This record gives sequence, structure tokens and C-alpha cells, in this order.
Amino acid sequence: IHDTDTKMKHHLSEGSFKNRYTNTINKPFSDVIKWAWNRTKPEPIHFQHADNDPQFLKENREHRTLTWIGHSTLLIQYGGINILTDPHLSPRASPLSFAGPKRLTPPGLPVDDLPKIDLIIISHNHYDHLDRLTLEKIYERQLNNPPQIFVPLKLKEWFLDLGIKNVTELDWNESEKFGKWLIHAVPVQHWSWRTPWDRNKTLWAGWVLETKGFRFFFSGDTGYSQDFENLGKQFGQFDLAAIPIGGYEPRWFMKDSHVNPEEAVLIHQDINSRYSVGIHWGTFILTDEPVEEPPKRLLAVFEKAGIPEEEFFVMKHGETKVL
Repeated sequence: IHDTDTKMKHHLSEGSFKNRYTNTINKPFSDVIKWAWNRTKPEPIHFQHADNDPQFLKENREHRTLTWIGHSTLLIQYGGINILTDPHLSPRASPLSFAGPKRLTPPGLPVDDLPKIDLIIISHNHYDHLDRLTLEKIYERQLNNPPQIFVPLKLKEWFLDLGIKNVTELDWNESEKFGKWLIHAVPVQHWSWRTPWDRNKTLWAGWVLETKGFRFFFSGDTGYSQDFENLGKQFGQFDLAAIPIGGYEPRWFMKDSHVNPEEAVLIHQDINSRYSVGIHWGTFILTDEPVEEPPKRLLAVFEKAGIPEEEFFVMKHGETKVL
């Protein structure tokens, strides 16, 4: 399914991509040096895991559940299938095993405790969202029945190079059926980078997953933009949304590509979501806000706006909620 009116506006002639409502996010090296020179790295905090029941999750085909494994990784069980978002269960968000951002809080479920995964959605290729080790382990566990993986445009080749073949690649405003589900790739405001030579050469995307009686939105990483009001108009409402609440300081450097808790609530309202869960916090130190700050700021926004706390909730690592 293709929306030809809007399909090509984010494609650049040299083969890279741009956002719809801001310039291409391509910070000069001088800005990176300025941030690195002036930053005060937050104190590490190790969050307590929730008690969970991996055996229940492995056997469950009836109950509708949501489990936060950590960062942007969610396990959703709905309609008898198991869905993972941006699976990252490795010790570092880095191309190197010995350097780079180290995980503060262990995964709420290790790979061996995951149920059989039917569907994986990938938002973009940054190392804290696209983790080779996790994906290879999942694929090796399920060689006879691998999950279907949905990725943004030009990212399929990365998987094929690893020998992972069950991959569906979509551009913004394209959709594909998966069993009883309809999967949509939708515009969000971000960027891509994995090596010094591939900046914005692969697309980034949010994802809308629809089945009878349930519509879910996964934003991946994003800055705040007109894209969300457009989504609200296009889909009407959502039953559940996963929206980042961390990774936002300093604002002069992060604003275009990462929302803060105040903007996360605006997204929740723009898309008319019944419930939202805050993700992308408490797992890695990637930015400058205190590790424990995002949920506190989110609660302050609720109180100011009169939003019930249960409408936009946060979870403990490993916590399972029945939907």
C-alpha cells in the first residue's frame, strides 16, 4: 500500500533521506566537540528489576501483555503473537564489545527467557536500537521458525549480510500485511548513522501496528514535529503508544532528534492515545539529564496538565502489565 503524494519528499538526490519539518539532522563535528567538552556525565543509577515470570510469557497465547525489557525494547503479546520492538539485550550500545555506552540495568528478560518471537520492528540503525548480537541470538534460537522483521527503507541489506532473510523493508507511508495485522511505516523526526560514511543513507521510521480492536504506535527515537498531529488525523486514535521520555539534554544539541517528557506528552495528545508507556530511559547513559529524572519530569507534567498518571505510565525493567 503506497501513499504516492507524500512518498518521495524525504528522498534526496544523492540517495540519503531528510525529515519533513526540519533540516537534515547532521551536526557539525564542532558541535560534538562543544558538547563533549562541556558535558557533566550523570551519576549512574542501577534500577531494581520487577519480578517477572518468563515461563508464563513463554506459554502465554491468550492474555494480552506488555513487558518493558529496557530502553526501547518492549515485548507485546497480543492475539497469540509475540512482538519485539528495537530488541537490545547486550551489555553495550556500541560496535565494540570493550568500549562505548555500557548498560546500567540488565535486560528485564535475557534472550534465553524470551518466548518465541513472531514479529520484530526496527525503528532505525543507531547502536542502542539496532543490536547485531541480540538479533543474531534470536535468529539462531529460531532457525526453523524465524521472526518476520520490519525495517525502514535501505536497512534490509544489513540483515541480509548477516544471513537474516525474513525481512520486510518499507518506506514512509507504506504498509504490509502480517497475518491478521497491518503494519505501517510512518514519518518521525530523526536521523541515521552507523559508520562515518553512511549518515542518513538508511531511513528511520515510527511504526503503527493494527489488528482487530487494537492499534499500537511505536515512535522509536524522535524529535517533536508536525508528524504527530498528522498521525492523529490519519489514524484517529491509538489504544497504546510507546514514546521516548529520556535522552534529551542538552536541548541545544538534542532537541531536533529527541523529545523531553513535556514533548512526549504532546505526542500522546497529538495522536490521541488512550494509554502511553514511557521508554528510552534508565538503561544507558547516552545524554546529560540525570538518569532518574525523566519519570519525575513526566509526573510533573501530568500534575500540571491534569492528566491521570495511569494514562501515560512508566514501568520497571522486566515488568509485565496485562493490557
